[in-house]
Formats: sequence, structure tokens, C-alpha cells
Amino acid sequence: MSPLRRHQLAWPTEAGWQRLLARPWDAEARAALQHWAGQALPLVIGRGQPAPGELALGLPAPACFGRRRLALSLPPGELRFLDDFPALDALIRNLPRWHRAPFRRLALVLHGLGLQARVYGSHGWQLITGLDHLRPGSDLDLWLAVADSAEADRAAAALAGFEAAPGLPRLDGELVFPDGRAVAWREWRQQRARQPSGPVLVKRIDGQALQAAVPALFDRRWPAQQALDAPSLERFEGRMPWLGRPAAAPAELAA
Repeated sequence: MSPLRRHQLAWPTEAGWQRLLARPWDAEARAALQHWAGQALPLVIGRGQPAPGELALGLPAPACFGRRRLALSLPPGELRFLDDFPALDALIRNLPRWHRAPFRRLALVLHGLGLQARVYGSHGWQLITGLDHLRPGSDLDLWLAVADSAEADRAAAALAGFEAAPGLPRLDGELVFPDGRAVAWREWRQQRARQPSGPVLVKRIDGQALQAAVPALFDRRWPAQQALDAPSLERFEGRMPWLGRPAAAPAELAA
């Protein structure tokens, strides 16, 4: 069983796409959904409580579909695959050559700590779809899985030590604990520096709440809110744009 958490990619089954497309949509939203379904692109697990028995999902559309944020939901049984956003290394390979060195240094520092950074938000979606999700000044959103509060401290310190060169995006993002609780890394670092530690906003797929940033609370293994029996995406390798296959353009752009 795979625990569910925010910022997790989810691929609907054919029945799931049919359910989504059968709902009433305006022309722009329907075009985005049809493109996603036709290109086997993922949705993302979000936070919230939709209809009973359904899971909150999102589709952040690129510029060609009006940058719409479509709020969706499906029964877990209509999700076929789960996976994570691309690793930071995938973004580095797609950056202009003169922008790569600072991010390579950051990736090396994180690897040395045994940490893997994942790129979500607009940079992550642009890697996945090959379409224009970025805006001028878009932050680079990273999430890092951490085992406990000590590893969260090390991760936040490494991110805080990154100095972006002029023209590079500002780092933002979250630290994700084993049970799916997520905290903004900047907020974690700020509150952990206080004596005693202050509260941080903790986000899970079922909501959010303030919680003191103390090891006794974050090192305890709370049960995950939901789990889903879904296969891994290892056999899907080669179909994902960040693994080397360019995404197809929407029909109206290719015309």
C-alpha cells in the first residue's frame, strides 16, 4: 500500500478520464482535460475533502489553456499509477548551461546529506508537460522527504545556504515527513531557531494546522491519512517527458 500525500502525481485510469470529461466544463477547461488525457499526463494529489469516497486532485494548466487551476476529484480506484515529481537533477539538465553550476552545487550538497530534492510547482510542471507554465519571477519549488526533525534541520540549512546567481529563481518549498506532514522549509528553519521553537503550519491531504516545531511531535510516527494500492511507475519509464521524451504540443498550437 502506498501512502498518499500532497504533491504526488496520479495517473487516472481510462474510466477515470471518462468520468472527468463527462462533467460540465467550459471550452478552455475541456480542452486542457482532453490534452492531459490524450498525452497520458498526470494530475496531482491536493489538499481537501471532496465528495465522500473521492480524492482531491488538481490540474494546473499552462499558458495555452489560460493557466487555469482545475479542481478535480476521483475515487482512488480510478487511479492507475502514482509517482513523484522530477528530481532536481532533471531540471539541471534542462537549464541553460550558464545556470547549471549553482544548482549542481546544491544537488551535491543535498546528495551528500542523503537527500533527494523534487521539483514541483511551475518548474516541475514545465518539465512534465513541455508547455509554458513559468511566469516571470517564478519561484523554484522543491520538496524533500526527511526522516525526522534532525534531518529536517539539515535539509533546511542546506537550502538556506544556497545563493542564487542573478537571474536564477528563488528557492521555496517544503520538507515532507514520513507520514505525509509537510512544512515550508523557510518556516521550519525560522521557528527551530527560536527558544523554545515556535509553531509551524503543517499541511496534510486532509487539511492543515499549527504545530510546535519540536522533535517530540515530528519524530513520532503518526499514521498516514490515506493509502492507495497502486503499482510503481518504474515500468512506465520512457513515457515521461523528464525522462527524455518530449511532450506533444496541443493541437491548436501545432496547427
